[in-house]
Amino acid sequence: MSTFQSSPSGAAPELRPIELRSDNTAGVAPEILEAITAADRGSAAAYGGDDLSARLRDRVAEVFEHDDVSVFPVLTGTAANSIGLSALCPPWGAVLCHETSHIIRNECGATSMFGAGAVMRGLAGPHHRLDVRALEQAFASTNWGDPHHSQPSVLSLTNPTDGGTVYDLPTLMSLGDAARARGLRFHIDGARIANAIAALGCRPADVTWRAGVDMVSLGATKNGVMSTDAIVCFDPALTDELTYRVKRAGQVASKMRYQSAQLDAYLTDGLWLRLAGRANAAMSRLAKGLGELGLDLVDRPDANIAFLTVDDSVADRFEHAGLLFYRTAPRTIRFVTSFRTTDDEVDDALGRIATAL
Repeated sequence: MSTFQSSPSGAAPELRPIELRSDNTAGVAPEILEAITAADRGSAAAYGGDDLSARLRDRVAEVFEHDDVSVFPVLTGTAANSIGLSALCPPWGAVLCHETSHIIRNECGATSMFGAGAVMRGLAGPHHRLDVRALEQAFASTNWGDPHHSQPSVLSLTNPTDGGTVYDLPTLMSLGDAARARGLRFHIDGARIANAIAALGCRPADVTWRAGVDMVSLGATKNGVMSTDAIVCFDPALTDELTYRVKRAGQVASKMRYQSAQLDAYLTDGLWLRLAGRANAAMSRLAKGLGELGLDLVDRPDANIAFLTVDDSVADRFEHAGLLFYRTAPRTIRFVTSFRTTDDEVDDALGRIATAL
């Protein structure tokens, strides 16, 4: 991530580093490794024609309680976002999102490229979230029907946000209603959607199609999966288009059974929510301790991400104490917990922070 500066490896050598940079740095859940091993038997049809890929579609339909759902495994979250949004947004359209969204800040214009020039329009909103007022202001400032201006076509929300906050169900519903009233499609960047669902204690359908969502980028690699995310589409009218777009983007793996096996295991028996719940609980413990130490959190973390405001000299001492984290801006650092972050590691981190302070 080019906007982040990683803490150096120059920590005191006697201290074991504590990983708080990103959930991307965590390994693979054992259940996922077992699923990959189980898939590695005999031969299978290529390019998604295998039994595991067929089972994945049934699993997604079951988990999201939607019979007409389609799922497309892809290699990255950037691919899921950009290819999915390209199917939702015409080239003359605009994607409305929060100004801090990953799709506008961290994906190198991928949506505009796959969307043949679709515009990304970032809107302001407190706590990294949009609200209906911001959306209505964007609508009011649009010259509707004027070919000189890109037309708002898609609302894309990141849940949890890149700031670690979560959209609650009433807010999602109200934003979805406002988008549909103007004829916009509704997309969720769900890089950490399991963390949002675990935090809200709701059903996956509640934060997706029941809130009017047409498509979700299903993140998995940040939460214990080895090498796949997915596009999940609730509008069967888009299935054929996505089939071609995913292939044209080079995202159809020949040995897709290994991707499908990972996602199937991930969604089976609530594994994805248990893994996310562990990460959230670790952050809750960490945030509570940070608050007790008098540190200034930018937002109350709803999921597994927290930003802190500290002097650069304090951040230097944290690094020397063996903490691994990102500096995201002057006087701002980010901590992220994962499904592998233990209570002992959190307590150890808090002890080192207290000493550094």
